[in-house]
Amino acid sequence: AMAGEGSTFRLRCSLLGHGQDVRGLTRGLFPDGGFVSVSRDRTARLWAPDGLNRGFTEMHCMSGHSNFVSCVCIIPPSDLYPRGLIATGGNDHNICIFTVDNPAPLYVLKGHKNTVCSLSSGKFGTLLSGSWDTTAKVWLNDRCMMTLQGHTAAIWAVKILPEQGLMLTGSADKTIKLWKAGRCERTFTGHEDCVRGLAILSEMEFLSCANDASVRRWQISGECLQVYYGHTNYIYSISVFPRCKDFVTTGEDRSLRIWKQGECAQTIRLPAQSVWCCCVLDNGDIVVGASDGIIRVFTESLERTASAEEIQAFENELAQASIDPKTGDLGDINSDELPGREHLKDPGTRDGQTRLIKDNGKVEAYQWSVSEGRWIKIGDVVGSSGATQQTSGKVLFEGKEYDYVFTIDVNENGPSYKLPYNITDDPWLTAYNFLQKNDLNPMFLDQVAKFIMDNTKGQTLLSTNNQFSDPFTGAGRYVPGSSSGSTAISGADPFTGAGRYVPGSASNAGPPLGGVDPFTGMGAYQSAAAKVENIYFPKKDAVTFDQANPTQILGKLKELNGSAAEEHKLTEDDLIILEKLLSATCNTSAETPTAQQLQTLWRAVNWPEDIVFPALDILRLSVRHPTVNENFCSEKEHVQFIILLLKFLNPKGKQANQLLALRALCNCFVSHAGQKLMMEQRDEIMTQAIETKSGNNKNIHIALATLTLNYAVCLHKVNNVEGKAQCLSVISTVMEVVQDLEAIFRLLVALGTLISDDTNAVQLAKSLGVDSQIKKYASVSEPAKVKECCRFVLNLL
Repeated sequence: AMAGEGSTFRLRCSLLGHGQDVRGLTRGLFPDGGFVSVSRDRTARLWAPDGLNRGFTEMHCMSGHSNFVSCVCIIPPSDLYPRGLIATGGNDHNICIFTVDNPAPLYVLKGHKNTVCSLSSGKFGTLLSGSWDTTAKVWLNDRCMMTLQGHTAAIWAVKILPEQGLMLTGSADKTIKLWKAGRCERTFTGHEDCVRGLAILSEMEFLSCANDASVRRWQISGECLQVYYGHTNYIYSISVFPRCKDFVTTGEDRSLRIWKQGECAQTIRLPAQSVWCCCVLDNGDIVVGASDGIIRVFTESLERTASAEEIQAFENELAQASIDPKTGDLGDINSDELPGREHLKDPGTRDGQTRLIKDNGKVEAYQWSVSEGRWIKIGDVVGSSGATQQTSGKVLFEGKEYDYVFTIDVNENGPSYKLPYNITDDPWLTAYNFLQKNDLNPMFLDQVAKFIMDNTKGQTLLSTNNQFSDPFTGAGRYVPGSSSGSTAISGADPFTGAGRYVPGSASNAGPPLGGVDPFTGMGAYQSAAAKVENIYFPKKDAVTFDQANPTQILGKLKELNGSAAEEHKLTEDDLIILEKLLSATCNTSAETPTAQQLQTLWRAVNWPEDIVFPALDILRLSVRHPTVNENFCSEKEHVQFIILLLKFLNPKGKQANQLLALRALCNCFVSHAGQKLMMEQRDEIMTQAIETKSGNNKNIHIALATLTLNYAVCLHKVNNVEGKAQCLSVISTVMEVVQDLEAIFRLLVALGTLISDDTNAVQLAKSLGVDSQIKKYASVSEPAKVKECCRFVLNLL
């Protein structure tokens, strides 16, 4: 039974199983009412409620990481995995994906270059991961689709929002970023320290918690609606109750706090310094994991509350905990001025209030419980000693966690240096790296290594599976070249690779009108009952910009040449050379363009940007000619050529130049050399080209849509997942601003071409919310091709 208003959470059960800190928890989908936990002991465990009493049973233990496991999430059910999947992220930089009934991973996602500390799943099988390498990655099944770059420090928290295509990341750079279709839309600032956790309240609102001991409630639009204070130290995790806006938080002040109607309604102290994680089950019970390796479940339901003996045992454990005054969780403590035990006769004023007393020279801490009307002992306050860190993974250095961060003074008056160290590290290797990094004399090696060993009292972790760790680089370190990163096609040219290029399939084979069925033609007779045929996609050949008026172009060139500065002026001979080049490339003469003509053209396209456009237009027309294409796009020349065109794509530059540069890029796709170059430079070109969407120039929008379409044509022939993901992201982003229906039509053809015969691409398009973006075009009356093409695309989605 769900409990009524104003009721109190009490212990339901304590679960032993993990050998070290429990770092992550998530409610499970299967079995019903269960949850999954992950720990520094390198395992993940699936727990199911046991029918008879109030506890949980460990169903199985999953291993796949070679280092601590720090986060976990559930991937929703699919046709293939009707019970969903479990994803875990670890300090070995990997993400392991498990089925609910197998202790070994189904597969492992590699790509991050540092600890993966946060995971969130979305619809259609998408998974978002956050890492200390400052990036977040979007995965679909077993492939990385996109990398979100923009934070300047570790990403500690990630969440996929209910509205498709929207994602949140929270970072040690103190900011939260909102991403749409892989691009940063907004940055939320306000927290004064590392952002550690995120929780979704609705499509429009979310919560964040941070090392500044505050919780903030935000609107997606950017406003901070409320700040909640209550914790006295870092807040590590935040979780929302089902079907309401109440939430729970846990932190470094040994507490779990329950927030109702914006107020801290209850504080539950635990006998462990760090309460790392929490999750709320469907029935409203709260599960918490802490640095003592024990999972505890709390409930409002009287039927599920633990027996009196178990609650007493928990209180005894709490009473015996030793609290380190240095953490500041209890404020500044001056033990000489503390009252005696009689102070506990006065009732407290609010739930969770703490009171310190001194009894026989010992300082004890108590907390007031409103529901029970009594003071409960939460521990003894002990003087803390030296540099020991009682618990693990506590100190932050440069936004990452370490077991220790030592301050080392090399000489009296010089600067002091910070040395971060984990118990799993090799002290000698750490000392060596520290001296290297800070450019210090290597003769200190023995001294520094000995200092580390003395101050960690030889603490090392449980005997680890040695097969994983190389004594020098340590377990599962990033090995350059081993990542399953971007270049899926190792060095093979996506076009010529494996004999894909078929002579005769070049763009001159088809009819000039992109997409007319070569057999029936547009005007062919069709009986009324015949189904409309999809003549739109997948498109096989590049679309080019061929319209030309050589006389006008040359006239403009001569006119501007007259007013050009001396160092740019072309001679009469130069102008004649360019005229010949134009006629050679616009099919009015059968001559082949010469090297001299191309050198002259190169001089002209390097004119100042206010007069360069006629020269750019000549370039746009000439690059369709195989000789010119080969010349500008070949290995030797291409770097300058691309730099030149990208320079003109600057949204602050002249629109005519943006337009002609986009059209020239589109025309590069007609020949083999051009296609190869465009694909090699895809990331750079697309990133720059998308910026031209900001102006409201319909011709620029059509050219941008065409460039995207030409990329889609190439990507349809090769299975380059990241390329398709980037292309889909561009289509989604450009769709939002474009009004012109010709540009929309070309984007729809690009979309159809990209997702044809590729279920992964279909899923990704859905997860970006592209289907809801394009629905409105299914009812456009004129031109009919927009409506027809849109319906064919929607059929695939």
